[in-house]
Amino acid sequence: MRFPRERPRTRAEYERGLPGYHDPTAGFGGAAPTYSALTLRIWLASIGIVLAIGTAVLFATIHAWWVTVLMSLLVVGLVVDLLWVVHRKRRGEPG
Repeated sequence: MRFPRERPRTRAEYERGLPGYHDPTAGFGGAAPTYSALTLRIWLASIGIVLAIGTAVLFATIHAWWVTVLMSLLVVGLVVDLLWVVHRKRRGEPG
């Protein structure tokens, strides 16, 4: 439930990060609000890309083409995610 604000948010507030902005359960049960974990997502996507490429190459050498295609599609999805997270990080969001 959102409460009306007295003034619009400034650019500086967005750059610092909005508490609970991406968390639908923010403040539930007295929990502290969370901030975005963009750096963690960059690391996880990068590791996933390396592992998926390695798996695709491995299965291509044993001629299991359906797994190679599946891993290639996963790599494409991870690259798109990585580019989007880097875009958000460069835009100034903390994390």
